[in-house]
Formats: sequence, structure tokens, C-alpha cells
Amino acid sequence: MIPAGMNVTLIAFLAAALYLGGGLSTGLRLFGTEDSWRPARAIGIALGFAGLLLHAALLYLDLFTHGGLNLSFFNAVSLAAWTVAALLLISSLTKPVENLAILALPLAAITILLDLRFPGSRLLSEDAGWALRLHVLTSMLAYSLLTLASAQAILLAVQDNHLRTHHPGGFIRALPPLQTMEMLLFEMIGLGFILLSIGLVTGFVYLEDMFAQHLVHKTVLSIIAWIAFAVLLWGRYRFGWRGRTAIRWTLVGFAVLMLAYFGSKAVIELILQR
Repeated sequence: MIPAGMNVTLIAFLAAALYLGGGLSTGLRLFGTEDSWRPARAIGIALGFAGLLLHAALLYLDLFTHGGLNLSFFNAVSLAAWTVAALLLISSLTKPVENLAILALPLAAITILLDLRFPGSRLLSEDAGWALRLHVLTSMLAYSLLTLASAQAILLAVQDNHLRTHHPGGFIRALPPLQTMEMLLFEMIGLGFILLSIGLVTGFVYLEDMFAQHLVHKTVLSIIAWIAFAVLLWGRYRFGWRGRTAIRWTLVGFAVLMLAYFGSKAVIELILQR
């Protein structure tokens, strides 16, 4: 919680600056040469956690209102970015995933500034049932984990391309081995797929008609994304899919999933203004 009297705008800019500093530190460590100064791994993580705490305070003020939970478009985007950053930073304490901060932390900084510039109100009533709350929570976690998986897939694609063209130098040296990168990718996808499944099931439990006019696009696209990730996991288990095949399926599934939630939400709130 931000203490009374502190300027929310100032806190927002400070949080964004800390995120950007964490991303920059990670970038310098990845792309720096052996002869140049390269920040320690802990610096980027520490800056990220500092930004995360301030971001959490801002979200608390934006999300929790007297009328219920405010999940307007930019609030929801900011919350998703915070969840991505939190999962990444916590995981980085035990796993070599901190390289994803080069994408995740600047993205979180941008969402803070957008939420500050374009405030909105779309309330989830305090009377909402447990199924809806579980649906929102698991869906947000699923989107966040699969966002991390897509970022991991992009890094994996770059790493795979460098190795195929026999250019293993540069920032590739700072990445974990290809096998470890793939293992981390499928761990993220597996957990994200489970959470996405729970989110879909609770959506069907709570909502009377998941195929109503205002939900049909979100529902259909979410199911298509679920099928894409299910096929990928089956292909991995049955045929040992890896490399470019795994990367393509991951990015396709992620694109459809993001279109399902944020695409439909943007159309309804920002264009149709409903």
C-alpha cells in the first residue's frame, strides 16, 4: 500500500524506471562482451523485485474499489504483466530463467504507464461467486505462464538459429544449454495448460452460456488455443517434438490465447465502449 500523501504518478514512474533498469541490466549481461563490464545476475533480479513491489501497490489502489474488483482493459493488462514479472522473478531464484527479464520487465513498465494514462472502470462485483473468482484467477495465471513460455520460445528460436548457423558466440553464451531451455519451456507450457483447463471448466460452470454473443469469440479462441497446446504436449510425449516444431506451436497457441482475452476485451471496452 502506498502511504498517504505520496504521489501516485511519481510512484508509477519510479516502478517503471526500476523495471526498465532490471531489463537493461539483464540486456547488458546478455549482450556484453567478455572485455566489457557486465552487471551481476543479482542486480537485474533485485531491480525487478523493487519494481514489482511498487507495481503491486499501484495495482492494489487501481483494482480494489468499493464497488468491487476493477478489471478494466489497462488494469487487466497491468495485472497480467505484474503476474508475468512475479512468476519470472520468483522462478529466477531457483531456475535459470532470468534472461526472460529482457522482455518481461520492459513490458511491465509499459503497462504501468498505459494504465496511468488511460484509467478505466469495469467492475467485478463483490457478490461474484467462487467459480467466477477461480475462473479469473486461473485464467490470469494461465495467460501469464504461457506468456513466459512464448518469450522462452523466442529466445529458444534465436538460440537454435545461432547454433544451426554455427554462430554460438554473443549473448548465446549467457543462455543455459539448449536442452535446459527446452525443458523449462515445456514445464511452463504444462503448468499453463493445466491452469487454462481449470479456467475453461470454471467458466462453463459459472457462466450460463459461454457461447453468448459477447463471449463467443473469447470462448472459441480460448478453446482453439487449448487444443493447440494439447496437441503440442501430446506431440512432445508421443513423438518427441522439440526445436522449431515446439516453438511454432507455442507461438501460435499464445497468439490465439492473447487474441481471445485481450483482443476481445479491447474491442468491447475501447472500440465498442460497452
